[in-house]
Amino acid sequence: MSATFRNETPRQKIGPGRERYLAYTAHLMMTVIDFSDGPMQQPDPPHHHPHEQITYVAEGQVRFFLGDDTYDLSVGDMIAVPPNIPHSIQLLSPHARLVDSFSPVREDFLDG
Repeated sequence: MSATFRNETPRQKIGPGRERYLAYTAHLMMTVIDFSDGPMQQPDPPHHHPHEQITYVAEGQVRFFLGDDTYDLSVGDMIAVPPNIPHSIQLLSPHARLVDSFSPVREDFLDG
């Protein structure tokens, strides 16, 4: 068992105005991503991965593109992303905080 403390955990810079921190077990990962680069004129390029993902909007507003569907999400909303489905976001507010859960663990996130 372990605890991850927000104020004591180093952040990973993942792009201009974007950083994350994370916790994980053998089969599950949770990441907190802070965005300060909104609002955006265009969405991020779509991506996909073999992991199951659930995203919770903790702060701000985002437009979430999932396959051919578009969802405007705000604080308290969640979206489930099946494996290998293209998805992306567009920030609608200046700041946003997303909490992503992944299964299995995103090994690529452990390298950076």
